[in-house]
Amino acid sequence: VQLVESGGGLVQPGGSLRLSCVASGLTFSRYDMSWYRQAPGKERELVAAIRSAGGSTNYADSVKGRFTISRDNTKNTVYLQMNSLKPEDTAVYYCNADLFVLKYWGQGTQVTVSS
Repeated sequence: VQLVESGGGLVQPGGSLRLSCVASGLTFSRYDMSWYRQAPGKERELVAAIRSAGGSTNYADSVKGRFTISRDNTKNTVYLQMNSLKPEDTAVYYCNADLFVLKYWGQGTQVTVSS
């Protein structure tokens, strides 16, 4: 199983980024998919999640109204559209695939919000 994130980078406050995570080696449509982030000196935290069936979503309060998670099961890909970025969004963002006791992580992509 492999999860490969991309789309991170340096962006000014108020800007946007779109993260992608391509999964391989698993039946993607069966997995709940999530984005987590970890800032320096802080614990990893859930940012957004999307269920396998029905596509219901949930978000951390800190990103509600600014971030949108989506998935394309035909491309084995989950996305995180991030708008109105703030310096406190700076972190390494990780993709997670979850099916009961099976959990997989990507290697992470750095997002830096700074002027």
